[in-house]
Amino acid sequence: MLIKVSAGYGSGPTKLSAFDAALNDTGVANYNIIRLSSVIPPNTKIEVSEKALTKLPGDWGDRLYVVMAEERVDTPNVEAWAGIGWVQDKKTGKGLFVEHEGNSEKSVRSDIRQSLEALMATRNVDFGDIHMEVTGVTCKHHPVCAMVVAVYQASDWENNASLINN
Repeated sequence: MLIKVSAGYGSGPTKLSAFDAALNDTGVANYNIIRLSSVIPPNTKIEVSEKALTKLPGDWGDRLYVVMAEERVDTPNVEAWAGIGWVQDKKTGKGLFVEHEGNSEKSVRSDIRQSLEALMATRNVDFGDIHMEVTGVTCKHHPVCAMVVAVYQASDWENNASLINN
């Protein structure tokens, strides 16, 4: 399985339109987003994209299964930060994601690190190094949204799943 991670941000006249612009900036705007908890299945590879995701499977309005972090802000000079962190067993590929949002990069990175350490301790596992993708934007005049998504798969409404690496 391949999970693609993308970060982006957007601005608009409302918080909702800023959220939609961030969905577009990450490449997932035309799907119905279904949020998942944060377990990475075995035999999974994670790929971080430097730009909006393209060539995702599925079609307009299909379901897209993701782990998502998003922070919306409409107060001038306030920052919006979002991040996803993960750990993965090098041998099996199984692991964990966490998602955090806040008003500073430092707090989001700290929360990601602390959460992953706690999740591994709860499970009595050590999946090794902590990886993360974090992005932020400052509200100037219009609302903004910072977003990071980890895309698992798409599925149409006929209940046919389509993995992103097919």
